[in-house]
Amino acid sequence: MRRERRLRRQKRERRKKLAVLGATAVISLVVVVGAVSGITRFVITKSSGSGIVSNKDENKKGGGEAAEASAQTDLLAESDLKAAQYDYDGAVQLLKSDSSYDKNADFQAAVKKYEETKATCVSWPLEEVTHVFYHTLIKDPAKSFDGDYKEGDYNQVMTTIDEFNKITQTMYDKGYVMVSIKDMAIADENGNVTPGEILLPPGKIPFVLSQDDVCYYHYMDGDGYATKLVLDDEGKVRNEYVEDDGTVSVGDYDMVPLIDRFVEQHPDFSYRGAKGIVALTGYNGILGYRTDISYETRPDDLDANKVEWLDAHPDFSLEKEREEAKKVAEAMKANGWLFASHTWGHQNVGQIDLAHLQTDTEKFKENVDPLIGGTDIIIFAFGTDLTAQEDYSGDKFEYLKSVGYNYFCNVDSSKYFVQIRDRYFRQGRRNLDGYRMYYNPELLEDLFDAKAVFDPSRPTPVPPMG
Repeated sequence: MRRERRLRRQKRERRKKLAVLGATAVISLVVVVGAVSGITRFVITKSSGSGIVSNKDENKKGGGEAAEASAQTDLLAESDLKAAQYDYDGAVQLLKSDSSYDKNADFQAAVKKYEETKATCVSWPLEEVTHVFYHTLIKDPAKSFDGDYKEGDYNQVMTTIDEFNKITQTMYDKGYVMVSIKDMAIADENGNVTPGEILLPPGKIPFVLSQDDVCYYHYMDGDGYATKLVLDDEGKVRNEYVEDDGTVSVGDYDMVPLIDRFVEQHPDFSYRGAKGIVALTGYNGILGYRTDISYETRPDDLDANKVEWLDAHPDFSLEKEREEAKKVAEAMKANGWLFASHTWGHQNVGQIDLAHLQTDTEKFKENVDPLIGGTDIIIFAFGTDLTAQEDYSGDKFEYLKSVGYNYFCNVDSSKYFVQIRDRYFRQGRRNLDGYRMYYNPELLEDLFDAKAVFDPSRPTPVPPMG
């Protein structure tokens, strides 16, 4: 019995020891598993975290590289445009100023190409640069040539859109390139004038372009012309045109937007971004906006056209008209266009006296200059000139020079007429209109074939001048 009791006690003690050992084993196992799990989670988290950081870095790196590549592509396109418009130095400087130039093979190849092309250019004789001009273009010949008392004048001095587009394309095909008179001659702040330089590759021919009376006068209403220049949703200059039913269409119906669209497709038609010169009077406002002070003050001698227009527009605001005209003018200048005085009242400067010229010029400076930012170019109305003498002199010239004019243009049927003197630049212009195409097509042969251009809707014979 004692032995059995001892054996039972020994069994109980063994069971207790086994229980303690088991519990200890379980606890140890839990601890070990927890530790391993924690270590594993730590390792995984660190590894995973490192991966995430690495991916972000890679994404940033990839995005940065893509952005940089895109910027370089844009820069190359910009330099190519400059080179296409014959500004090779500007194109080279643009690429060389980029921090990646030394490692960018495309940039280096482009610069080499620009420099090689520039080396082929020649300095064009400035005295052999022709200047052509138009009046407002005819959108609807049926309305312009409708047999009324204005038809004869329109037939003589206007050009249809179809004729204009054919002339532009032909001149481009022949290698003509629009240049600025301010590239031909440079006037400093004191009015001193020095010759400029036109550098073009072989086969290219420079010419100056201008358009008179870009004001859309009241008398032209309903005769097939645009009514004003406006900005579209993209900020591009377009025209408004009033349809037969009174609705207003927006499109390219005159020289400014037509040339803008053409240069968008053919950038090499423009020398360093140059467009044409827009000559303005002021008595009916500018660019189709009624910006003259007379619309607000309504003087006793206000002409019938203005009275009729004001009666039809009771909500007229001079401030708003001027504001809109200024926006369009700024957009045009930013796109390469220049402005010129055509005298405020379309005056014949060769006939009026000095006092009349002074009064007219003051009106232009008060009503037009603030809207266009001023101008030092004057294009004489009626094709006249200050003098028939070889060089400018006299009271009228001195007055115009004193108020800031440096560039003077008349009308001359000869191929070239250019004077660059110490105090002025002077150039003759060639009219590309119905009269010239009909009576003197031989004078235009260097530019285009008048017979191929002549609009069949134009009545013939074109009335003779005088």
